[in-house]
Amino acid sequence: MSVPARERFIAEIQADPIDLGRASLWIAQEAYPDLDVEEYWAALDEMAAEVRERLPPERYPLRILKILNHYLFEDLGFRGNREDYYDPRNSFLNEVIDRRLGIPITLSLLYLELARRLDFPMAGVGMPGHFLVRPLFEGSEIWVDPFHKGEILFPEDCQERLTQIYGPGIRLQEQYLAPTSSRMILVRLLNNLKHIYLRRGELEPALAAVERILLLIPEDLGQLRDRGLLYYQLGHWPQAQQDLKYYLAQARQDGELNPANDHLIREILRRLGTDPDELPEL
Repeated sequence: MSVPARERFIAEIQADPIDLGRASLWIAQEAYPDLDVEEYWAALDEMAAEVRERLPPERYPLRILKILNHYLFEDLGFRGNREDYYDPRNSFLNEVIDRRLGIPITLSLLYLELARRLDFPMAGVGMPGHFLVRPLFEGSEIWVDPFHKGEILFPEDCQERLTQIYGPGIRLQEQYLAPTSSRMILVRLLNNLKHIYLRRGELEPALAAVERILLLIPEDLGQLRDRGLLYYQLGHWPQAQQDLKYYLAQARQDGELNPANDHLIREILRRLGTDPDELPEL
């Protein structure tokens, strides 16, 4: 682990507002210790400057979106990585910039960073199963899909995206299209990495992702449970015992235990020398 990268990430997420671009680059620097964050920051500045030169004097929102889309997806060739969606490189902003390949959340993050530099208000939208961006001008009822080359979407199109992912049983709800905070965008980015690394059986980087999620949302019991399980699998038994004891006690208190989790964690705690029936009150 790159300690400076983690420390810089912590400092970034304590700021108000969180600088989404820099925080995502500190995430990347843990995986790429030699990464020069300022180099990629300058690359984003340069890209935004090139877009700014193309903007007309009257900055109509749809015109700005059209110019952004042409620059990113036609001139530079950014695209969604459909061939290897679960490649972890798709989740690191430096790799997305270098390879011009990404997944919905990182291509959206790139889009947001350029829009911010152009003083064009936009927000991320964490729709289930897919990530979009939304311009924040008055009366706007459109969304943008950077994974599909900046396609402009209306609510009916968003419903179609949901149907493609989950089938006809899911209906679009208003909260699915609401702006997502920078903090929760980072949580979603790290959750993607966590699940990718778990699929690949790479436990150390999965643990690093969970640790950073808990820095962002320390109250999340599910992430605390997962950190404890990863600690256990990696042989960090005192840490596993601490996390799983707290999780079991809190989940019981909140009535959030399911039988499978209860049985598994009770068994692990017994192996670690803790009686799961004698947990302290919280």
